[in-house]
This record gives sequence, structure tokens and C-alpha cells, in this order.
Amino acid sequence: MLDVVIKKDHLKVGVKGHAPLVEGALSEGVKVDDSMWAIEGGTVELNLVKVDGMHWWSRVLATDEPIDVQKVEPENSKLSDLDAETRQTVEKMMFDQRQKAMGLPTSEEMQRQEMMKKFMASHPEMDFSNAKMM
Repeated sequence: MLDVVIKKDHLKVGVKGHAPLVEGALSEGVKVDDSMWAIEGGTVELNLVKVDGMHWWSRVLATDEPIDVQKVEPENSKLSDLDAETRQTVEKMMFDQRQKAMGLPTSEEMQRQEMMKKFMASHPEMDFSNAKMM
């Protein structure tokens, strides 16, 4: 029997009744409800879904030695090969990267600006002349 515990900021993997094989604080948060584990061909596979999936982790556990993610060569793949959710995430990352390179707002910044415009339009009685927009 395996003992696998995935928490937002902690991971434990081992055999029940024995010391854990892996245990410690995660270097970054994970979405617990979306993360899972399975045994495939005698190997334990963990699928940890990052809270902030917009960058690569330099390590899994906070105590692990970091790697230089700039040296990692991602596999070449076509967007059409990806599942819908992954493709949407990659396209959003590409869009945001292009926007930043041109000095324009990212998709999240655009969304915040739109929300602020709607709020301002629905509250004309308020003075926003000295408001700092981020």
C-alpha cells in the first residue's frame, strides 16, 4: 500500500508503515483537487498541477537543488497536437509574451482594465481623476 499525500504546499510519497521516499515542502503551490497520482508499470507517477502554471519550476521540493530552466530544451510540438486546455494555456502565454515584448498590457492586465472601466461607468458619481491604475 502506498502513502501519497498531496497538499497545496507539501508532498509525501512512500509505502505505508515505512519512512517516506519523498517528503517536504513544495517549491511552489499546487492545485490539490487537480493533482493526482497513479501506478504505471510498477512506477509511481505524480501529476502536480501548478497554481501558477505560467513558468517552469526550477525544483519540485524547496530543498531540492535547483536546475537552470533556461538550459532546458522543450520538445518541438505543434499546437494542434495539444489537448484543448493545454493549447489554450500555451496560446495565452504566447500572447502575453508578445504583449510584454511590445510594451502592451497582458491578457490579465487587459481584463483588470476592462473591469475598472465597467466599474467607473456604473459609478459616474465617483471621482476617479486621482486613481492609480495598475
